[in-house]
Amino acid sequence: MSLLDHLSEHHLLVKYNTKKEMEETRDEGNIRKEDQCNTVKGLKENWQKWANNHSEYQKHNPFSNNRTVTVQFQKGEEGYGRPREGSRTQQSGHSAHAHLEKEVDELCMIIKSIGEAGGDGQTRVAFGPLFERYVAISNKLVGILLRARKHGRISFEGEMLWQRRDDDVIITLLE
Repeated sequence: MSLLDHLSEHHLLVKYNTKKEMEETRDEGNIRKEDQCNTVKGLKENWQKWANNHSEYQKHNPFSNNRTVTVQFQKGEEGYGRPREGSRTQQSGHSAHAHLEKEVDELCMIIKSIGEAGGDGQTRVAFGPLFERYVAISNKLVGILLRARKHGRISFEGEMLWQRRDDDVIITLLE
């Protein structure tokens, strides 16, 4: 019998000073979780558990030499271009999306507050005054305008709005 087997078999606890204390605890069957971590067997089990988890992680790590080929999604299939369900990447994407929606809502509220209602009930504002008002709040007004237009909440002429050149372009709130 090797020394490791002998130590594992007897659950040699580092915590106990005498062999008698160790035998009393073993006979009572009262080995606590934190005490078992101090056993050679407990340390061996913890190490093996960590090694198995690490090995599984490395299978999915794109920078690992031990990477196994995972199923690749083809363009057009469900899941293509999307993070795995429940991953931190997916959570980060959801929080970023919620943040951007909040900024679009803020923009629409500001357009409502400084714009003028037209005969058709829609609120309109020129880009220049909106830029002057919004620049103190955020430095990404044009990107938020493009996102709001993409989602059908506002409309304006042209692809991109530039400060000074497009100050007279009318932005219409569609809500």
